[in-house]
Amino acid sequence: MDILIALALIIVLLAFLASGVWIGLALAAVGYAGMLAFTPRAPGDAMAVAIWGAGSGWTLTALPLFLWMGEILFRTRLSEDMFKGLSPWLERLPGRLLHTNIIGCTIFAAVSGSSAATCATIGKITLPELKKRGYPDHMAIGTIAGAGTLGLLIPPSIIMIVYGVSAEVSIAKLFIGGVFPGLMLGGLFMGWVIFWALRNPEQVPPVTERTRLLEKLSASKNLIPIVLLIMAVLGSIYAGIATATEAAGLGVVGSLIIAAAQRSLNWQTFRDSLMGATRLYCMIALILAGSAFLTLAMGYIGLPRQLAEWVSSLGLSPGMLLVVLTIFFIILGSFLDGISMVVLTMAVLLPTVQAAGIDLIWFGIFVVLVVEMAQITPPVGFNLFVLQGMTGRQITEIARFALPYFLLMCAAVTLTYWFPGIVTWLPGKMVG
Repeated sequence: MDILIALALIIVLLAFLASGVWIGLALAAVGYAGMLAFTPRAPGDAMAVAIWGAGSGWTLTALPLFLWMGEILFRTRLSEDMFKGLSPWLERLPGRLLHTNIIGCTIFAAVSGSSAATCATIGKITLPELKKRGYPDHMAIGTIAGAGTLGLLIPPSIIMIVYGVSAEVSIAKLFIGGVFPGLMLGGLFMGWVIFWALRNPEQVPPVTERTRLLEKLSASKNLIPIVLLIMAVLGSIYAGIATATEAAGLGVVGSLIIAAAQRSLNWQTFRDSLMGATRLYCMIALILAGSAFLTLAMGYIGLPRQLAEWVSSLGLSPGMLLVVLTIFFIILGSFLDGISMVVLTMAVLLPTVQAAGIDLIWFGIFVVLVVEMAQITPPVGFNLFVLQGMTGRQITEIARFALPYFLLMCAAVTLTYWFPGIVTWLPGKMVG
């Protein structure tokens, strides 16, 4: 019966999306239909509560601020400077400027803690530049879709905090445990770009001239403003001076100051950056609201809990349990955002995980990796929605671009299973 309900709701969602209904409205409509059909509760009040709860959280203010920071960087000379500084160092690396997507997402992930903010901010900066330079869209969009998920894995991560509270484990150890897997995943993404570039050299724009070391060092001065901005935002978080939201505000002020100092900021660019960030955030906020109501509806129907209880009852070995949980979370990601998946399933799954002898710190990083995979899995991959809004392309097309990065995430999960020290070594060095 649960499988039939899940299939019915997937079909309804796909029908809404195929008909051109806005994504956030489609998610809310599926939740409304699910509550009407399978619960006795009136969906109207539940919808109001869910949407208000999704939009009124103080921590959510970090997202529009980071988006505005990205818009400022995109509309002023700062984005061009970043490419000028990175380009000479990447000219001998196969794939060249495609690596700026991965490097940029890796760095920004350490600032935002949000996959959506990382994907949207770096995408706003790099996609127009890469298109202008002649890089193929499928690689430019694919690298952003894949590397944008690093916002969940590289600390600080919102989903790690939620898991740490649910599992009653050290959030600091979870943060430290995500460092090596995050860098490993970024390395795997760069490895794929190198492999693709070696196989398809004709699709990579040629280097017009080689730069010498002194010229590279001279070009690197263009990176100084960006590096200072990142150090200010990151340093304020790790020094305990500012929360993520306050650091996002600092990033906006810092980017405005730098742009003004470079005389690339005027009233028109200020207004355009503010309106661009507002439009992008409204799109994301509508999706968040629809997702929140769908999550609440799934909770009332009892689908996530019943599926989790079914997994717990199978009596599997640790390896097979993790395989089933991987499939389970990817399927669940077709309905829910990552934080909701953790909240709705951990209470049921954790006793089974502990009974199987699986380290809870390691399992937390495993959950984040699998949730990352769900971010680029249709029909409800959140990064796919963000990129659809930015590029105007179909979700199926973006999902096809992101497929290699999904497979690399599968490889990363396998590597952390066979070599758990990738996750547990650094936390094991911590005191307490």
